[in-house]
Amino acid sequence: MKKKLIGILAVAILAGAAGAFVGYQWLQKYEQTPLSVQDAVYFTLPAGTGQAALGKLLVDKGVIGDVKPLPWLLRLKPELGGFKAGTYQLTPDMDVKEMLLLFRSGKEAQFSIRFIEGTRVQDWIPLLEQAPYVKHSLQGLSEAQIAEKLAIDSPVHPEGWLYPDTYNYTAGTTDLALLKRAHDKMKKTVDEVWAGREENLPYKTPYEMVIMASIIEKETAVDAERDKVASVFINRMRIGMKLQTDPTVIYGMGSQYNGNITRKDLTTPTPYNTYTIDGLPPTPIAMPGLASLKAAAHPAKTNYLYFVADGKGGHTFTTNLQSHNQAVRQYLQTLRAGK
Repeated sequence: MKKKLIGILAVAILAGAAGAFVGYQWLQKYEQTPLSVQDAVYFTLPAGTGQAALGKLLVDKGVIGDVKPLPWLLRLKPELGGFKAGTYQLTPDMDVKEMLLLFRSGKEAQFSIRFIEGTRVQDWIPLLEQAPYVKHSLQGLSEAQIAEKLAIDSPVHPEGWLYPDTYNYTAGTTDLALLKRAHDKMKKTVDEVWAGREENLPYKTPYEMVIMASIIEKETAVDAERDKVASVFINRMRIGMKLQTDPTVIYGMGSQYNGNITRKDLTTPTPYNTYTIDGLPPTPIAMPGLASLKAAAHPAKTNYLYFVADGKGGHTFTTNLQSHNQAVRQYLQTLRAGK
């Protein structure tokens, strides 16, 4: 009888061991199961999500097809638990284990937004509104109100005070936080460029240098020309000559600008019309990049007072009105020849 009992016990132990082995294989196979997604998707894990809620979310979003083994897997391998809230990118080549380790790591998906040199605040706001997973807090605010939130003063105007660049962010980042990063980067950049500027430039403040840089930014996209463009405007300021730059006129026209500038536009006074005012306009007219800031701080040493497009993507620079008029005629001929 005793031998029979021992035999039964041995069988039970073996059966239990076999069952445990089968269970372990089942869970091992489950953790290696590929996700059900066909393309890369973003999955948001809310704060405080428990195992049961996570499983339901994964099934509801079509990430996995079977959630029953999940609690057993997490009990067997607690190192796969401890999830961190966030928005994660899941890809078809990931399996269940890799997904759980990603949730544990807290390495959220990175999104990016690109602000281009020469654009304005009015261009940035729609980009922020369309950016994925950005939390919006600036809707309905005026540019002056946005400037106040960014602690921009004297004057309360954000134009020119946001650094154009690509900014990475995670889901839930606010539009204000992104602009704050751009503002902080511009302040730091302006301080550095101002500290290393050429001597005897006709700027009283770093802000005036930013205004000049914004004009340079709008006048040319050719890096090799920027310091020459700067020299034209610096030379004009030194002799008291009006800047007479079309981009400032366009900025002053606001929504009235339809793509063309008429003679009337050039003679109609606005605070930004550098054909009618002396010196610089009151604020920048765009967001200048680093190259334009450096050009404003280090203009080429020239006698140029004029420049005009050459019809080939660059400009012709001249020192007197007669040569300038000849360059204008050459430009018009180039345009007509290209038609």
